[in-house]
Amino acid sequence: MVTVVNCPTCSAKVEWKEENKYRPFCSLRCKQIDLGAWAEEKYVIPAVNPPQDIEDENREG
Repeated sequence: MVTVVNCPTCSAKVEWKEENKYRPFCSLRCKQIDLGAWAEEKYVIPAVNPPQDIEDENREG
């Protein structure tokens, strides 16, 4: 039984199998759209407690 997932970019159904070289994406286009979003820093992981030294550098800079 083949697992089916949604493409993270366009939500199209994608079979999760070795022949699909773009998995979990449905196509090269969707894969590149996602890469572009990372490059433009649209995805971020918020810091709950940033290190103290970074805060000090921001105040001095």
